[in-house]
Amino acid sequence: MATATESTADQSAEHAPVDAAEESLTAVLLDPDTIVRDGCNAREHDTEPDEDLINSVKAVEVQDPISVRPRPDGTYGAFKGWRRTQAAQIANATAEEDGRTKRQIKAFVRADLVGRDAWTRFLSLIENHQREGMSTKDTLKAAELSLIGMDEVEQKAAARALGLKRGTGQRLARAQELSDAALRRASAGGMDLEQMATFAEVADVPDSERRLLRALARDEDEEDGGRGHWEQELALLKAEQTDRATRTEAITALEQAEIPLLPTRVPYGEKDTARPLTDLTTGLGNPLAEDNHKNCPGHSARLDDEHQPVWYCADPTAYGHKERPKAKPEKTAEDEAKAAERARTTACNRAWKAAAGPRQDFVSRLVRSSKTLPEEAWRFAASILLDLPHFYGKWAGRREAEDVARLLGVKLPEKPFERVLLSELVTVSKARLPHVLFAHIAAAFEHDMRDPKGWNDARMQVRFLWEDPSPQQVAYLLLLEKLGQDDKGSYRLSEVEEQALAPHRDADPDTGDDA
Repeated sequence: MATATESTADQSAEHAPVDAAEESLTAVLLDPDTIVRDGCNAREHDTEPDEDLINSVKAVEVQDPISVRPRPDGTYGAFKGWRRTQAAQIANATAEEDGRTKRQIKAFVRADLVGRDAWTRFLSLIENHQREGMSTKDTLKAAELSLIGMDEVEQKAAARALGLKRGTGQRLARAQELSDAALRRASAGGMDLEQMATFAEVADVPDSERRLLRALARDEDEEDGGRGHWEQELALLKAEQTDRATRTEAITALEQAEIPLLPTRVPYGEKDTARPLTDLTTGLGNPLAEDNHKNCPGHSARLDDEHQPVWYCADPTAYGHKERPKAKPEKTAEDEAKAAERARTTACNRAWKAAAGPRQDFVSRLVRSSKTLPEEAWRFAASILLDLPHFYGKWAGRREAEDVARLLGVKLPEKPFERVLLSELVTVSKARLPHVLFAHIAAAFEHDMRDPKGWNDARMQVRFLWEDPSPQQVAYLLLLEKLGQDDKGSYRLSEVEEQALAPHRDADPDTGDDA
């Protein structure tokens, strides 16, 4: 059977999107042999009709109208119902032999779609996606091609129909790189197209699939329709991905410099002869550093927790170096404990920085929304403005507009020698004033919480926010948690934020001055 395809020339649409509903159209009867597969039919795999469909058409013909576009040669391209059309062609081919009558097929002839390939592919995607058997990869490809080929008005309507964020079309190509097995697992786990596209972005991080599916299941268990757990897990995976990329770059730099990277651990039973240069001297007792050691055959490195090189000599004894008198030759249990604590600190610091992304996205959605700002939010902002805690005054003294503008979605002009006045760029109506003030307060908090390492004035020592947040930070996080819950779970705290708040759950944080 012929399965010829031909795509009409793509033209930019200058009118509103075509309504996907065809109830108002009148179906006409066409000869199935005049119909071929439209080049914009979304289904590219499993395109042949099965025996059950063929037998059904032989018995009762095609019941539901197909959808076609006229072609220049007088034939029609089926972008919906190509398998039903093939079944009708097969039934007609054997009709005389079986003593049956050849039948025509009902079709909606969509002349309005000629030259509108992107929207045609989108309509085909909607049709096929709702039927069983279309592969996830076909769905992703069709969605990508549809959105890329549409104008802005059509993209907005199509993305809404597919449950996608604007701009996702560019990322769907990445999702098609996932294996068929991974796509099947993602689909079975409940991921939609948007989530598959974002999953593909972090698929190279070990265990990302299991973690995202677990986060998705947690969101579904909440029964409020939110994606808070998903967003937090995704942010953490992206942070780990960045960390892995930083390590890869560091290793590449060492390789290009032809400096050996020592293993973190030596095999059991072997002695680690390598020593850091800080523990060594020259034969005459002079300190060793990278500059005066780089010509030594044992010059090598290990990477620290931040992926910065720590310089080593692979075998100090063989190359004539001496150990400093206070250098420790062997690791103790205390050293192991300190190493474990350093690893924990690194992981918590990374998680704290990653949590800022979903948190700021949620605040941005709140302050940009046309809905009335929740009372808890504007009352909290008012308390900060009235009480003027130290961190807020310090931030306000910087007189910077970038953080507030980013939350409000305002583009700042470039004025290198002049301070930008946000009041001249933001429309502050009576209804919008609470949103703007909350954005201002939130920007101060986000600046204060950007670095996980802080300072405890009362104890005069360094503190990590993930284990010792200030009372104001506790109040801010608890507020966002409450607002996220009230907004159908659109925001949830990350694990590291939960950890920070755990000792304060039963307390009533004061939003006065810093502790």
